[in-house]
Amino acid sequence: MEIINIEARTFEAMMERFEAFAQKINLLCDQSEDKEMKEWLDSQEVCMILDISKRKLQYLRNFQKIPYSMINGKIYYKPEDVKKYIEVERGEYGK
Repeated sequence: MEIINIEARTFEAMMERFEAFAQKINLLCDQSEDKEMKEWLDSQEVCMILDISKRKLQYLRNFQKIPYSMINGKIYYKPEDVKKYIEVERGEYGK
């Protein structure tokens, strides 16, 4: 392990800059955080809710039967879209 000595005022200046940076990051996160994102469902959860296979879910996406968003290669669904899909399917089969 290497030990580096710095002056106290240099260390304090570094800490002030770091704290200002951290505050800016927190502010940006608070402004841009999509609170609904915490409520989104992943593919596995949707498959469990709808009691379908991953392949069936892929079919639903391909034929635009259920909306989705892809973020960093992972697919997410809004709970209200899944609910709407359930209501539409039950409506069609219930007639």
